[in-house]
Amino acid sequence: MDSDDLLDLSAYADEYWAILDLIDAAEKVAICGHTSPDGDALGSTLGLGLALRGRFPSKDITFLIADDAPAPRIYRFLAGADELVPAARYTADPDLFIAVDCPVLDRLADGEAVVRRADKVVCFDHHPAREEFADVVVRRPDAAAASVLIAEFLSFVNISIDAAVASSLLCGIVTDTGRFQYQNADPESFCVASMLVAAGADPARIALEVYQSQRLEYLKLESVVMSRIRLVADGRVAYSYARAVDLAEYGVSHDECDGLVDIVRSVMGVEVCLFLKELDNGKVRGNLRAKGALDVSGIAAAFNGGGHAAAAGFTYEGTIEDTLRDALPMLIELVDSVRDVEELACAPNEA
Repeated sequence: MDSDDLLDLSAYADEYWAILDLIDAAEKVAICGHTSPDGDALGSTLGLGLALRGRFPSKDITFLIADDAPAPRIYRFLAGADELVPAARYTADPDLFIAVDCPVLDRLADGEAVVRRADKVVCFDHHPAREEFADVVVRRPDAAAASVLIAEFLSFVNISIDAAVASSLLCGIVTDTGRFQYQNADPESFCVASMLVAAGADPARIALEVYQSQRLEYLKLESVVMSRIRLVADGRVAYSYARAVDLAEYGVSHDECDGLVDIVRSVMGVEVCLFLKELDNGKVRGNLRAKGALDVSGIAAAFNGGGHAAAAGFTYEGTIEDTLRDALPMLIELVDSVRDVEELACAPNEA
């Protein structure tokens, strides 16, 4: 099976050409991912933005970040990261706003106001959406990352992918697949990653910067989170947490905590896990992960969050204890429902 069999780029041909027409007609283009950006939100923003600058050097193309904050430290090595403009400080009325890796308007945070000023809106996303907010949408929940969609769009419309673009997009794929360890690491994601490495992406640099350059302060906080891991439901559910005072004590920023949920997920026998991070405004950020076929997105949705079957998140107004009180029974019910099905499947047939 070759790449043409794996990548059916024609499936969104009408959308791709419509998006290219909108880009071609626009003088001012703004590109933005979701709030509290991860590697895919930033990688797809920068990868698409750099590629469009290369193709359309006379256009005003701005890379936005949804929050009034710099990019997370581990992603600042990406080309163009130093040019990210907080959406709250972007005062122009763009001809075209391109949202990436974002299923709903409010996840754009300060970028939502820019969307409302834009003449046209495009969205590339791989999350399920309750409703669409863009004029043209490329939405594929089966795709491993928004960066996959950007790479395929650029390839289809023959926009060059150089080494800087390729590294940004590969960073998005690597981080959203958990270094190709999550259930979404499908043949398409490997195929696109191979194409990007051939175009000059540097997987070793991505691994070094994102996963092997942690500050000592973060590693100390990680040890605290590990010491708090607790198991329920016969070890099938794990949880842990970090309080705001922990982050302050160790000098760790909120954006450095994204990988802590994977520490909780790594416990043997655990099928779903929850990591909670206490914010400074009386809220708690919850990250959910699942192994196997379990779907945690419904639990995130119950708290007005969202995500995928294997990875989802939400924000809760209250304390860590309040969040655990409400969320843990749902996680226990989830694994118990699967156990009931498994036991029924294994039960002998009754005559």
